[in-house]
Amino acid sequence: MSNEELAYDFSPMIKVYKDGRVERLKDTDRVPPSTDPKTGVQSKDVVISQEPAISARLYIPKSTTSAHQTKTPSSHLLSWRRLLRSKLVPEHPLPAAYDDSWGALKWVASHSDGNGSEDWLNRFADFQRVFFAGNSAGANITHNMAVKLGCEGLVGFKLIGIVLVHPYFWGTEPVGEELTIPAATREYMAAVAFCLPFD
Repeated sequence: MSNEELAYDFSPMIKVYKDGRVERLKDTDRVPPSTDPKTGVQSKDVVISQEPAISARLYIPKSTTSAHQTKTPSSHLLSWRRLLRSKLVPEHPLPAAYDDSWGALKWVASHSDGNGSEDWLNRFADFQRVFFAGNSAGANITHNMAVKLGCEGLVGFKLIGIVLVHPYFWGTEPVGEELTIPAATREYMAAVAFCLPFD
C-alpha cells in the first residue's frame, strides 16, 4: 500500500491516509502566554497531567490581583482550547476529549481547599461560581462535562451554568433539517468539527 493512498479527503482541513497518517492543511496560530498590554490580562500554560498528557492555559484579569477584588469565577481562568488542542481526532478519537476534560475538571476541583498545585487557582478562583463554555465541538464537550458533573459531582465545586455557542451534536441517524443535507456533506461536517481545536 502506498503512503499516499487517501482514506478520506476533507480538504481544505485535513487528509487522512490509509496508513493512518493525518495531514493537517489548516491550523490556527499558536500564541505564547503573555500579558496583554491593552487589557492587562495575564496568561500562562500549566501541565495538568503527564500521563495522559493534559495541559491548559490559565488567564487572569488585571483587576483580580488587586487587594479589593473578590475571587473570579473559575471559567475566567481556564481555557478549554488550550486544554484540548493536543488531542485532536482522528489521532485521538472520542472519548479522549471527554476523558481529558474530566481529568482537567478534577484537577481544577483539587484546588478548592486552597492547597492545589497551581497558585492562581488557589488564590483567585471562586469554586462556588463555576461556568462552562464552548463553541461547536467544544460546546458538545461542555454539555457532556456538565452532565457528568451532575451525575458524579466534585467536592468543593459548584457549576452555576453553561454557555453553548453553536453546539455540535450529531447522532447516528440524521433528524430534522439534517435529512436535507447530502450524506457526503454530513460526513465532511462531522470530520471538520472534531478535527479542529475546541473552544
